[in-house]
Amino acid sequence: MDYDTLLTKEPFSLSRAEKRTVFSDGLTELTRYHREHCPPYAALLDRLGVPDGPLAPEDVPFLPVSVFKDLELKSVPDGQVFKTITSSGTTGQRVSRIFLDAGTSANQQKTLFRITSALVGNDRLPMLVIDSKKVLRDRAMFSARGAGILGFSIFGSPMRYALNDDMELDLEAVEAFLEQYRGRKILLFGFTFMIWKHFCQALREKGITLDFGDSVLIHGGGWKKLVNEAVSPEEFNQTLREVAGIRQVADYYGMAEQTGCIYLECPQGHLHASAYSDVLFRRPADHGLCTVGEPGVIQVLSLLPRSYPGHSLLTEDMGVLLGEDDCPCGWKGKYFSITGRIPKAEVRGCSDTYGG
Repeated sequence: MDYDTLLTKEPFSLSRAEKRTVFSDGLTELTRYHREHCPPYAALLDRLGVPDGPLAPEDVPFLPVSVFKDLELKSVPDGQVFKTITSSGTTGQRVSRIFLDAGTSANQQKTLFRITSALVGNDRLPMLVIDSKKVLRDRAMFSARGAGILGFSIFGSPMRYALNDDMELDLEAVEAFLEQYRGRKILLFGFTFMIWKHFCQALREKGITLDFGDSVLIHGGGWKKLVNEAVSPEEFNQTLREVAGIRQVADYYGMAEQTGCIYLECPQGHLHASAYSDVLFRRPADHGLCTVGEPGVIQVLSLLPRSYPGHSLLTEDMGVLLGEDDCPCGWKGKYFSITGRIPKAEVRGCSDTYGG
């Protein structure tokens, strides 16, 4: 099944058996393709002794996400590189560089739309981004934060920004936005830590309460900083209800190395793998597969990356598989939770690039 055909499938409709067939074929083809078109990747597979043949999803060799900081991995000629995304990282850290051609970039947008529409529908909504517009000014090379904003912009019409260039809450602009679109469903988007610091805390400090009415807020990245401040997901959601009247809040898990294939939180509070990506959990000691309920290092699989070998990656995050095809929300596929970072992993996340 080619990727265009896969995108016609509903994002959370494939059962375990269906998905295994699609991913076995798709990941085998992608591994072969990148082996033929990316010499450093081919060298890594040769060093690992990976045969050129059919592969089950759990047998597809994985790359640690950190490899993109050390190697330029691309499976297209330099002249076809349409865009380069840099991963997040704190000051002084090396960053990953992800090379996209026009086709891969377009599929990232299509995939993000298909996944998120399961929660917000297909119509474009008035959208408020809890960030500053300045993050988008360099389109040729921008961070995962900018890529996230640009990606979710497909859901917004019109789109406004809640923060000014000094990263301060522009209350006048926010109140004008609310007044203009009162009575309509509103979409809000931002990165977790920035929403907490520059929106929730700013409103609290000003003693102001807003009412966003029929609204949904989608957020991701930056939980590490909130954990350090002892802010739980429950407190985060409750505070948004109290200061802004936002009653529907959905987290997502994603990364620059697999932009587009996010893992969206369902109404039951579980992160889900869509029809276009999958997730495995591996024991830190020997990389063996974990069972349901057993914490492990997260491996992400995607049929999207074609301009670079990012289809099977071992992350620096720990998580727990909660089940598959039986979430009470009705979405099929694996559902899971994030439990933290692996020991000594660099602090990273879309909003971690901003330390103010």
